Amino acid sequence: MASSVWKGYLSFGLLSIPIRLFTAARGDRIGLNQLHEVCHSRIKMPLFCPTCDRKVERSEIVKGYEYEKDQYVLFSDEDLDKIEPESARAMEILEFVKVDEIDPLYYDASYYLTPEEEGKKAYSLLLKAMEDSGYAAIAKVTMHQREHIVVIRARAEGMTLHTMFYQSEIRAVEEFSHQDKVEPKEQEKKLAMQLIDSLAATFEPAKYRDEYQESMRAMISAKQKGQEVTATVHPTRAPVIDLMDALRKSINAKPAVSGKKPPVRAINSAPAAKKSSKKATG
Repeated sequence: MASSVWKGYLSFGLLSIPIRLFTAARGDRIGLNQLHEVCHSRIKMPLFCPTCDRKVERSEIVKGYEYEKDQYVLFSDEDLDKIEPESARAMEILEFVKVDEIDPLYYDASYYLTPEEEGKKAYSLLLKAMEDSGYAAIAKVTMHQREHIVVIRARAEGMTLHTMFYQSEIRAVEEFSHQDKVEPKEQEKKLAMQLIDSLAATFEPAKYRDEYQESMRAMISAKQKGQEVTATVHPTRAPVIDLMDALRKSINAKPAVSGKKPPVRAINSAPAAKKSSKKATG
């Protein structure tokens, strides 16, 4: 059974719906450990105090904010509990907005929002109202020592919650905001639209895979067997000189999503490493 990351109330006017949040998505990647080349032992990173010149236990650790060089304001867990806002226990819906008005640039992490048993009726009512109206809810929630602005969306299976970046966290990059606009020719726009049409498809996330991670797993398996994976051949790419010619060639040779794994070949001259059967861990 999945563990919830937050438990509290979703407040909608005078309605308070007891809910839980569950992580909806998590990055999946192969982790490589740092090993000592001589003996293949895993390198450890001990907690060390340079002033006391000794290792310290986690029970000796406190939190602190550096306001000047080597000068800190100290905080205990009790101190942090004192300043928790109301959103640490209840999410109050501040307003309703159309989802397509939200720039995806603001989205951060995603969660499933589920009701407790006694809140199922009110949850279903709000879910149905949001589905029919086409609105999403904006609220605030505090978790992991931070107050997040969130958007709550209605989906067929239930509500999902997405934490968002604040406006102050969106970085302004001069090279992005001050680009010179070059007006393309009508024929170039027509060919570009043809290329888009030729690549148009219904979004199906299941058909996309992380081929780098697949290659990593193939390499791990090959090394355990004393084999190696042949190097990927990367195409040579040159700057586009003739835009019209490049568009025509692109339309005539529509690229396909590759599903091939890199080939594996045996190494007959070298046995597997002494600890090659050890499983890679995160």
